[in-house]
Amino acid sequence: MVYKAKYDYLYNEEELKEKVDAHKEIGSIIEEKNIDKPLIILNFKRAENELKHAETMFKISEDSDLKTELELLEQDTFYSGVIAHAYYSIFYATKAILFKNKIKTKSPNVHKATLDAFAFYSVINGRLDLELLKMYQSTMIKADSLLNLLVSERDKRGEFTYQKLPDANKEPADDSIKNALTFLKHVKKIIGM
Repeated sequence: MVYKAKYDYLYNEEELKEKVDAHKEIGSIIEEKNIDKPLIILNFKRAENELKHAETMFKISEDSDLKTELELLEQDTFYSGVIAHAYYSIFYATKAILFKNKIKTKSPNVHKATLDAFAFYSVINGRLDLELLKMYQSTMIKADSLLNLLVSERDKRGEFTYQKLPDANKEPADDSIKNALTFLKHVKKIIGM
């Protein structure tokens, strides 16, 4: 028996619409008539703050002098926290894009609803690709690459937060910071900040 990849539905408009409709039924995705600009800014600022947390934790994990100053052991690392904060950076940046498009996500299932709403309202419909194409004609960054970053960091957060020792996570933590930096750079331009 062949099993579908976990997130294949994100690229299938019909399946994705079913998921979005189910979120709407339980109130996890709401199409708003108006969204205040301060809400977009707040979520993007939260994204930036989460990225700063990730970068700080990575730096502490790498810097013996900082560990000494903070009275930490040399072997202390915070890579799993780096991954979690990098994910939340991308999560809040995604919420900023959704708010810009007058889409609100909330509990229950806010993380899944945010992922599905981003794929449906910003990627599948081509809205984000068009904006990215206008802004980045020379680099041709595609919206689905941003979706892939969100998916990757969501999965990584679960795996490396709950299933691995913190010191084994250095390389994925470094990748997570790079992904968050890339994602935020593009979102910042999309939302006009």
